[in-house]
Amino acid sequence: MASNTEPRAMGRSATVFLQAVILLFGLAVLAAMLWEPLTEGRNAHATLAQVYFHDPFLAYAYLSSVAFFTGIYQALRLLGYAGRNQTISQPAVDALRWIRNCAFLTGGAILAAIVYIRLAAGHDDPAGAIMLGIIAIFAALVMGTAAAVGERVLQNAVDMKSENDLTV
Repeated sequence: MASNTEPRAMGRSATVFLQAVILLFGLAVLAAMLWEPLTEGRNAHATLAQVYFHDPFLAYAYLSSVAFFTGIYQALRLLGYAGRNQTISQPAVDALRWIRNCAFLTGGAILAAIVYIRLAAGHDDPAGAIMLGIIAIFAALVMGTAAAVGERVLQNAVDMKSENDLTV
């Protein structure tokens, strides 16, 4: 009979479900990033090369999305550790650290994009784009803060586990 002090593995079906949700979310964001530039009014009659290679803002968006997709990958890795009952381990702490850094980097990149949009707007009213950016920044900050708290708690658990392993 297992003692109640041992950490339980997250159910395999729960981790697979969460991994599928995160993967589908990442694929949806990727699809939106590839599809949205084609629907812009100024790109109505442009070729694919003109759409994707002549817009510096689009290049910035794709470059800054690397942090977002790295965070998605690290979240999948973290759930993999949970599914294998390796949650209290240094690799899990490292994954949370990556998620934290990627979330804050993504939020900073979105903030820089908002500033660019506002400065480049001229007489246009980019209120909708700015509001969507603020919501995305808020989401990134929440994720980064949650990852930072989880990282600290998990690091303390890893430290206590290693101390207990040394005393036994």
